[in-house]
This record gives sequence, C-alpha cells and structure tokens, in this order.
Amino acid sequence: MVHRYGPHIFHTADQRAWDYIQQFGTFQPYINRVKAISQGRMYTLPVNLLTINQFFNTTMSPKEARAFIAEKADTSIKEPKNFEEQALSMIGPELYKAFFYGYTRKQWGLEPTELPASILKRLPLRFNYDDNYFNHPYQGMPEEGYSAIVENILKSENIEVRLNTKFEDLSEEFQHVFYTGPIDRYFDFRLGRLGYRTLDFERIDSDGDYQGAAVINYCDQDVPFTRISEHKHFAPWEADSLKKTVSFREYSRLAEPKDVPYYPIRLANEKTMLDNYISLARATKGVSFLGRLGTYRYLDMDVTISEALKACDQIDELLAADTQLPAFFIDPS
Repeated sequence: MVHRYGPHIFHTADQRAWDYIQQFGTFQPYINRVKAISQGRMYTLPVNLLTINQFFNTTMSPKEARAFIAEKADTSIKEPKNFEEQALSMIGPELYKAFFYGYTRKQWGLEPTELPASILKRLPLRFNYDDNYFNHPYQGMPEEGYSAIVENILKSENIEVRLNTKFEDLSEEFQHVFYTGPIDRYFDFRLGRLGYRTLDFERIDSDGDYQGAAVINYCDQDVPFTRISEHKHFAPWEADSLKKTVSFREYSRLAEPKDVPYYPIRLANEKTMLDNYISLARATKGVSFLGRLGTYRYLDMDVTISEALKACDQIDELLAADTQLPAFFIDPS
C-alpha cells in the first residue's frame, strides 16, 4: 500500500474512466486534505476561507473574503503570461509568497516567471471552508492498492507481459505499436533531450502516527524537501490497525539521463524541439505515441485512461472501415 513513486489519489469527472477502473478493484471513498507549513505556521490547502482567515488573522465571511482578495489581486494583469502573474492576479502577493513561490521554485528548479500560467490554473481558490484538494465528483483509493489494479488489468488472455526487456531490443515485427515511453527516446534523442524533473524519496520508518496527515507541504524555500507523505493515512479504513508507519520526504531535481522522468518541464525554449519530435512521430507509420511520456504532457491517471479509451474508439472505427491505423492518436498540444 506504500506509494513508492509519490502519492496517487484517483480523482475524475469522467464517468467512463471511473467505471473502467472500477472493473479491476474496489475503491474506497477518499478525500485528499492537504496541509501546509509556511513561515512556522500550519495551514490547510487549497487556499480556502480557513486559509485566508488563518493567514490574515481575520474572521471574514465568504463575501468579505472575496472582496478582500479582490483588493489584494493585481488587476493590471489581464492575461497572465506566466505562473507568477497568474498567482498575483488570483490571490495577491502575500498568499503567493507564503504558499507558492518557495514551493514552486523547489518543485521546478525555476523562477515562477519562467513557468506557464497553466500550472496554477489547475488549483482551486475557494471562499468557503471546503478543504477537498480536488473538485472532481469521483474520488477514491483502491482498497488493495494500485499493484492489484494493474495485476487485474494484465490478467487478460490477450496480454503478454515481458519483464526486463528494453523496447529497443525487440526484434519482432508488429502490426501496430502503442508507445508510452519518452518520445525523444524513441527517436534516439536525435533532436536533443526534452527536460524533465525527477524525484528522490527519503524513507522514514517510525511507530504510531508520524505527522497526523497524509500530505504536508513545506512551502518555505529554505526547507530542502517539498512535502512529506505518510502512507497509512491514504488507507484510513485500516490505519488504526497499523502499529508502524511509513513516510517519505520528497525532493525534486532536474532529471539526468539515467533518472526516472516524472514531470515534463515544457519550457518555451523547448517548444521547437517538441514540435519537431511531434512531426517525426506523425510521420512514423505503425506507431501511436500515448501517455505522459509519449506526448510529453503532465497527465493524471484519469486523463491517461480517458485518452486511451478514446484511442480505442478510433481504432475500432478505423478497423471497421478497413483503414490503416494512423501514426498518432492523441494531439499533445
């Protein structure tokens, strides 16, 4: 039940993706309630009415808080061009500096002015006391863990699994390949390497309850790690029976060639390289590039499933029409 590659909560608004994943295991209801430490004080995330009142030492109503934050926000920024402008136009300088500036610099290794505004657009800002980190109607955790989910998916008689096998070493000819590895790796990095962030995890084993919450973000820049996740809290239905607890400190850094790639950086100066790789992919017959690595996008689990199902729909249509499968199913723009 330990999420060795960081915490993963399944959440979606796509009924089809939710129905699909539930075929392979029972999901328990789970709400992600993230805490954050900033400047020596504990807060709740995402930024909501409690966060605002805690931070400014006030007791504002939703209407008062909305007007208060509107005054803090930089209204001169009409179309935010980067992460920092998006934050300043949404919540103003104080909340931005407290919760996002240091954390973002640690997570991405870049100034927020160098990151796209879209990163922050995914995070909600609420003027009530709802501390549910996600807005999606379907949220849960697999009762037996994600390993069991994947194992059940792979039980199909139509699937053969080969472990310890490099894609480059395969000698067979296939009618069609669905490639979910890094798109630049497929082409032997001939145009250069696309940038990724990777993660290092420092395991903490202890008795009882280590931090009292599943996730606590450490927002201050002088703290080297970004967050601590305690995994017993991702399975509250069995947490009380566990005498031991496992937590991980999470450190972010630039991915080197031998590291596991986690987050595509998608810097502006990489756009030409990515566009050229996409052109190569579209011209490659018999191969579809899918998933986070194949399309070089940050994708949650539900979006990955949704796109795979849409690709299957297109395959069925093309096969029914006796048409050759195209090279690229999902537009990575």
